[in-house]
Amino acid sequence: MEEKLQRLISECIKGNQLAQRHLYDKYVSVMFGICLRYAKDADSAKDILQDAFIKVFSKLKQYNGHGSFEGWLRRVFINTALEKFRNKTPILSLDDKAELTIGEVPENIISELSAGELLEMIQDLSPQYRLVFNLYAIEGYSHKEIAESLGISEGTSKSNLSRARSILQKRIISLSAMEGRRKKVNEG
Repeated sequence: MEEKLQRLISECIKGNQLAQRHLYDKYVSVMFGICLRYAKDADSAKDILQDAFIKVFSKLKQYNGHGSFEGWLRRVFINTALEKFRNKTPILSLDDKAELTIGEVPENIISELSAGELLEMIQDLSPQYRLVFNLYAIEGYSHKEIAESLGISEGTSKSNLSRARSILQKRIISLSAMEGRRKKVNEG
C-alpha cells in the first residue's frame, strides 16, 4: 500500500476528522456508484453510503494493509447493502428447475444504452433479483458465495440470476424497439 494512503488511514484511526473527510472525498463517488447498483433509488443509495462510511470509520483498525484498500472498502459497502436488504426483504427461494432461458440481446442494442439507462433498469429489478445480479454479474461472486451470503440455496441464486437477466433483456429489447420507432418518426 502506498505510504500516503497508509498515513491517511492511520490519521483516520486516530479520529482526525480532516483525514476522515479526505478519505471520504477520495472514495465517495466510486462507493456511491456501488450503492446505486444495490439500491432501488438515489435516496436508498445515500442511506447505504452513510451507513457504510460509518462502518468503515469504526472498523478501519481491522484493515490489516494486505490487499487493496479499495477492495476492502467495496466489501464493507456491499455487505452494508446486503444487510440492509436482508433485514427489509426476504429473499425468495425458488425451485432449482425454475431457470429461464431466452435469446441473447444483440450487442448493438447494448452499446446504444447509456450507463444511466442500464443502471435504472437494474434498480427497477426486485430486490432479490437485483442483489443476485449485482453480486454475480458485476462483483464476480460465485453462486455458492451468493447463497452463503444471502442465506439461500445455490439453485435459488441461479434462478434469480436467470430471471434478472431475462427481465433486463426484455427491457433492453423493448427500449431498443421504442428508440427505433422514435428514429423512424423523426426521419419521416
